[in-house]
Amino acid sequence: MSENNPVEGLQEVREAIRRAASDYDRDSAGITLVAVSKTFPVEDIEPVLAAGQRVFGENYVQEAKAKWPALRERFPDVELHMIGPLQSNKAKEAVELFDVIHTLDRPSLAEALAKEIAKQGRAPRLLVQVNTGEESQKGGIAPGGADGFLEACRTKYGLTIEGLMCIPPAEDPPSPHFALLNTIAKKHGLKMLSMGMSADFDAAIQLGATHVRVGSAIFGSRPKAV
Repeated sequence: MSENNPVEGLQEVREAIRRAASDYDRDSAGITLVAVSKTFPVEDIEPVLAAGQRVFGENYVQEAKAKWPALRERFPDVELHMIGPLQSNKAKEAVELFDVIHTLDRPSLAEALAKEIAKQGRAPRLLVQVNTGEESQKGGIAPGGADGFLEACRTKYGLTIEGLMCIPPAEDPPSPHFALLNTIAKKHGLKMLSMGMSADFDAAIQLGATHVRVGSAIFGSRPKAV
C-alpha cells in the first residue's frame, strides 16, 4: 500500500473487501470498513473523507475529542467508533463522542456507560470485547465469561448489546479466534462482529465479520500517538 496516498490505500482495501466477499459468497454491503485513524493527523484523514469514507475508528478519547468535532461540522454523516480500551472515567466523553463502542469488557464500564446513556439520552451501539486468546495484557471478557457478562449487561445494567469484538493474539493463526467469536455471537443472536485488521481481514470476512478495522493498509505506517 502507498505510504503517502491514503486514497489509493482506501481504494485497494475496498477492492480487497469486495473480492473477499465474493470469494465467500457474501454481500460486500454487509461488511463495514472502519478506517482506523488513531494517531493520524487531520490532514491525513481529510483526503479519505473526501473520497467518501465515513466510518472511522479511534483508540483514545482525548485524541478523538481533539480531531473529530471540527471534522464533523464539515462531514456531519461521519460515524465514529471507539476501538481502544475505555476507562470507566471516560464514559461520559465516550458516550458524547462515539456512535459505536467496541470495547465494553467489565462490569464497572457497563455501569458507567449505562449511567451516561440514561443521563445524556444518547445511546452509542455497544459491542462486548472478548479476549479470545485469554491474554493477560489485553482487555476483553474471557470466552467462558461471555454468557454471564452479556446477561448482566442486559438485565443488571439495562444495556442493549449488538455485537462482539476481538483482537486475536499476534502469534496465533487468527481464524480459530474469529470462528470462536462467531459461535458466541450466534448463540446470543448478536449481529455485529468486529474482527479483522489490515493483515487478516480476509479471514475475518470468511468467518462472518460485519466490521473490519483497517488502519495501516489505508494510511501507511503509524506515527507516534498524538
